[in-house]
Amino acid sequence: MTTPYQQQGAYPQGAYDSPIPVRAAHLGDALASEWTKIRSVRSTLWTLGVMIVLMFGIGLLAAVAVSAAEPELGEESVLSLGFFGVLLGSICVITLGVLTIASEYGTGMIRTTLTACPSRSRVLTAKATVFFLLVFVITTVTAAIVGALQTAITDAGVSTGEDWFRATVGAGLFVALLGLLSLAVGALIRHSAGAITVMIGLVLLPLVLAMFMFADSLRPMAEFLLEYSIPSQLGVLYDTPVSDEGPNGWQPLWIMAGMAGAAMAAAYLSLDRRDV
Repeated sequence: MTTPYQQQGAYPQGAYDSPIPVRAAHLGDALASEWTKIRSVRSTLWTLGVMIVLMFGIGLLAAVAVSAAEPELGEESVLSLGFFGVLLGSICVITLGVLTIASEYGTGMIRTTLTACPSRSRVLTAKATVFFLLVFVITTVTAAIVGALQTAITDAGVSTGEDWFRATVGAGLFVALLGLLSLAVGALIRHSAGAITVMIGLVLLPLVLAMFMFADSLRPMAEFLLEYSIPSQLGVLYDTPVSDEGPNGWQPLWIMAGMAGAAMAAAYLSLDRRDV
């Protein structure tokens, strides 16, 4: 018995031609995929949301406290009051950076990702690009708004154009590079809790070690750890260095860029050589 479709010749006799244009995938497709992932998971909303709350809350509380105490800031920039909010907010960025890639290994989603896009370097490049730009924009915009509110609340202190640039764009780049370093560590360790622990240790351990180096013979090492610790380097961008002999100006940004670049190179090599 023949069906109406067979009688009408509805079944194609040759190869099937898709009405959808077929083309080779490129980096733009990987970027679109990673953007869909990072904006649709709850971890992005929670981590970046908490970071924004910390930057606003701590920054404005510091400005209110300074305004009520009426201290003599002199030539010190009022933007330095936003340092602690950005420092604590960077912990959220570290967490998100690790989860951006390590969570896929935990759930097995990385196999689906690499099946859809066999080019492993393209996948890592897309993840790093989307994550870096997202963190940079949010950190920079939030820091600028907090700085404007601090300036309005506190009449003391002087903020130059360079102070504003370093406390907004500079801080945004530094935090985004720190997040990129976290993403690379997540790609290397492939375990969320382990990678977050390593990054928290990298941020805090140098300061803790320096505090317990009491011997005179260890003083040069203690000063080095203190000056080159990540919190101290972030403080330089807010014109609050721990000493005049450590990094200054834009040097912390280049140091963090070198660290993130080296870690990303190792992550590319690891992703290419190791099985998933």
